[in-house]
Amino acid sequence: MLDDTLRGRDYITTQELSRQELELLLETSVQLKRQFRAGEPHRHLQDKTIFLMFFDKSTRTRNSFEAGITQLGGHGHFVDIQTSQIAHGESAKDTGIILSSYGHAIAIRHDLFPGEGNSYMREVAEHANKPVINMQCDVDHPCQTLADLMTIRERFGDDLRGRKIAVSWAYAPSYAKPVSVPQGLITLMTRFGMDVTLARPPEFEVMEDQLEIARRNAEEAGTRFEVTDDMDAAFEGAHVVYPKSWGALPLFEKPEESLELSKKYTDWICDERRMGLADKDAVYMHCLPADRGNEVTDAVIDGPQSIVYDEAENRLHTCKAIMALTM
Repeated sequence: MLDDTLRGRDYITTQELSRQELELLLETSVQLKRQFRAGEPHRHLQDKTIFLMFFDKSTRTRNSFEAGITQLGGHGHFVDIQTSQIAHGESAKDTGIILSSYGHAIAIRHDLFPGEGNSYMREVAEHANKPVINMQCDVDHPCQTLADLMTIRERFGDDLRGRKIAVSWAYAPSYAKPVSVPQGLITLMTRFGMDVTLARPPEFEVMEDQLEIARRNAEEAGTRFEVTDDMDAAFEGAHVVYPKSWGALPLFEKPEESLELSKKYTDWICDERRMGLADKDAVYMHCLPADRGNEVTDAVIDGPQSIVYDEAENRLHTCKAIMALTM
């Protein structure tokens, strides 16, 4: 039997869960990973249904949830927003009431525009009578960062005090990416013993309220949080480096301008020289897909310090833990 502490709870940001509740999610993730690898059945959600609503594209998130609910004995319904009545203006209230009457949870990815996704999820949650799970919004990506924390612990142990993570912007020409991953990292890792340095060019800020949460978390946990516009300085002595691109907050409605602005910083790349600035046992992480040749060189992402595939695998186990404990 699984612990029922989180049964019926929404999972929208990690900040809304206590350290003890997050530890429960991590412990359950480890247990489910062991059972999955051993081929042991773990059908905790027999005949239960989750609705997976996607306003944006996905590979790891969609497949970790669909595979995960199947392995737990339930079923996932993929909802493409563009082929649903939401595209015609159906309200969050109606969606929440109706889908929660059809199944046992609603999971939502709505991440592209600041000020929209998190608010939408909370409105759905207000009217749904089943758990709402954040598969990534404009504020946080709590499924990804939980998997990141699990992966870091697998490498360095559960006690991360004194370990440094460099969360850095990196150049990518593909599209203006959401800011939720770096925000999720700085707010979560500061709570779990890590010293966190956020590096970004001056134009690529994160949300001020998330900076304040990170500062407060660091103060309460006795860890360090700092912000710099120097990528090299962030990498110095780091045990974990996590460089990824995100768009300029004021320009999310004008992505072409954001991409043009980013061209000033094409040298913000994770290469072998920068990895040499980090601790000798440092690891490279990325939520994927990484923009090879821009965010990171092949030598780094395919090299011995990269743990991106372990990190990606752990998305399955943490997503299963979130569903198994809340649904």
